[in-house]
Amino acid sequence: MASKVIVAGVGMIPFAKPGASAPYHEMGAEAGKRALADAGVSYDAIEQAYVGYVYGDSTSGQRALYRLGLTGVPIINVNNNCSTGSTALFLARQAVASGAADCVLALGFEQMKPGALGSVYTDRPSAFEDFDALADELIDAPGIPLALRYFGGAGLAHMKKYGTKLDAFAKVRAKASRHAKANPLAIFRKEVSVDDVMNDTAIWPGVMTRLMACPPTCGGAAAVLVSESFAKEHGLNADVAIKTQAMTTDTPSTFETRDMMRLVGYDMAKAAANTVYKQSGIGPTEIKVVELHDCFAHNELITYEALGLCPEGGAQDFIDAGDNTFGGRVVTNPSGGLLSKGHPLGATGLAQCYELTRQLRGTAGPTQVEGVRHALQHNLGLGGACVVTLYERT
Repeated sequence: MASKVIVAGVGMIPFAKPGASAPYHEMGAEAGKRALADAGVSYDAIEQAYVGYVYGDSTSGQRALYRLGLTGVPIINVNNNCSTGSTALFLARQAVASGAADCVLALGFEQMKPGALGSVYTDRPSAFEDFDALADELIDAPGIPLALRYFGGAGLAHMKKYGTKLDAFAKVRAKASRHAKANPLAIFRKEVSVDDVMNDTAIWPGVMTRLMACPPTCGGAAAVLVSESFAKEHGLNADVAIKTQAMTTDTPSTFETRDMMRLVGYDMAKAAANTVYKQSGIGPTEIKVVELHDCFAHNELITYEALGLCPEGGAQDFIDAGDNTFGGRVVTNPSGGLLSKGHPLGATGLAQCYELTRQLRGTAGPTQVEGVRHALQHNLGLGGACVVTLYERT
């Protein structure tokens, strides 16, 4: 795995509410076209493609990419829950780094329905049976939908363990809206205050209001990864590279600690981040911008600690000091994150890649963080998988 992996091109389409988007294959094709145009290569140059989506039939990746050409290229369909997009990126990076291919496309898209996430195949055992059983033991939340129960329960655990106040999550959401206000690709660009968030409809009284949860959305995003030699040979932009990357899945601590924070991936995130820091020699204090998986404001807060952006139990102080935004120590989710940008599951990880690539190029416009040399990405899927990626400006 010696070859440097260059992010030669990225593409993303504006996310949309369910029912207001083009169908998945059109969204996927358009995101792919934009990434190819940004890279300055044709689809004929792609040697492999990894396509991520959660809600769709097998070979939906082919359905999208056949609109770009019928080249016979290997197309691998990927599903790893909410970390699907970054899993496609992980596989694409491995293909280039190993020398198996010199030019690879990672694509993610999702066409979603309104409402809370739930199981589609109800005639067979759920992948969440073990998770559900423990969650039911740890929290008393009848009638709360699955995803809200998990992440709200994790936030509640943090509140009980460290004395974190509900307004800490509201401050995270308000910060997301301030960032999204400057992002034309975010679906929700209206700035909201902490009071707006606190006074919004309570979907779990004392634990979560509606604004603290990300919306289901539709969209697509893509990245073209190439080897350093390919970039030089074809005169491609080689300003941004993936320095290192790690994927983790659950370990016994997910269940044995009987902790809702662990059940939603805290230890996966911490392990992946620590691997990235160790392999790269870059620590969290050297990182100025992070795109992390804020499916709920609660998960953003606990992820600050998992990634080492602040000490365990220190998230409230980190937020109160403004160290998670412009003018603070590290800008988290300058795009507005999932809370404002939306969360089309298969596209999310590659949308994060889109934002961070632009940050490192210095082309992020009004969301630009100054002096960025390294950028960190965190993408989480329950069930489970977590991918942490460290990018560098070369």
